[in-house]
Amino acid sequence: MTAAAVGLSHSPLIGKNDPAPDVLDRVDQAVDTARDFIHDFAPELVVLYAPDHYNGFFYKEMPPFCLATEAHAVGDFGSEAGPLSVDTDAAKALAQGVLDRGVDLTVSARMTVDHGFAQPLEVLFGGIDRVPVVPVFVNGVATPLGPVSRIRALGTAVGEAAADLDKRVLFLASGGLSHDPPVPVLEGAPPRVADALIEGHPPTPEQRAKGEERVIRAGREYAAGSAGMIPINPAWDNRLLDHLEKGELAEFDSWTVEGMAREGGGSAHEVRTWIAAYASLAAASGSYEMTSRFYEAIPAWIAGFAVTTAKGR
Repeated sequence: MTAAAVGLSHSPLIGKNDPAPDVLDRVDQAVDTARDFIHDFAPELVVLYAPDHYNGFFYKEMPPFCLATEAHAVGDFGSEAGPLSVDTDAAKALAQGVLDRGVDLTVSARMTVDHGFAQPLEVLFGGIDRVPVVPVFVNGVATPLGPVSRIRALGTAVGEAAADLDKRVLFLASGGLSHDPPVPVLEGAPPRVADALIEGHPPTPEQRAKGEERVIRAGREYAAGSAGMIPINPAWDNRLLDHLEKGELAEFDSWTVEGMAREGGGSAHEVRTWIAAYASLAAASGSYEMTSRFYEAIPAWIAGFAVTTAKGR
């Protein structure tokens, strides 16, 4: 097989609370580079690692990771709603291959996903149904969180299983890097909020609009320097990118849940998707080369924003 990887930060605030035009130009150039890379690679299958933000996964059952054989996007924050073009046969083969390699993988026959999955498909491919995909949810929000070594093990197992497919496979990571948006937490939550986090009651359109407006307002306050969120941490973000670029994936095994949150913010655990994707590429190819790397701290999006591309050797 032939393998490649792309990492792309996402933010629900893109297009709603944007930074200065020169920053947007730099982001657009990096995204164009990723699009050109994907066009040249011409993937036959995309394995998409992404988180959820309490739109599809809830505390009633919260797996550390889950692979979908069918998936539907809810359309939050203006992202596209509807079915993803899931390659069910490939998804089932990957699931079995991961389980055969000793990683306890959860499988969903009807996964609900949000902007974490939809946005990279829209940005890079023009829609959520334009390319055959295998969606893999990676928990980056709900505690307790397992050790990062298990995410690396997942990515390794997926990469090894993908090598048996004899396809051009793109491993795509969505999320991160350092950011601390206003995501609800279960511990200490009022009963109504706790019930929603556990049971996953679908919000009314009015409730969804109110919640999204709260995030947009937080982004404006954060960009103005008046919010109490943990700051974006470029040093931590670039340390992560350095390890990925050098193929030093085992270094992440020593990263702790507490340390990641302290340095990168409550949602910095979304970088687990990047670790999984690059572990998949390494396992499928033996070694790889990072061909492009972009990073910028963007307070308006409450994110350390990165775009990378890599190809197997």
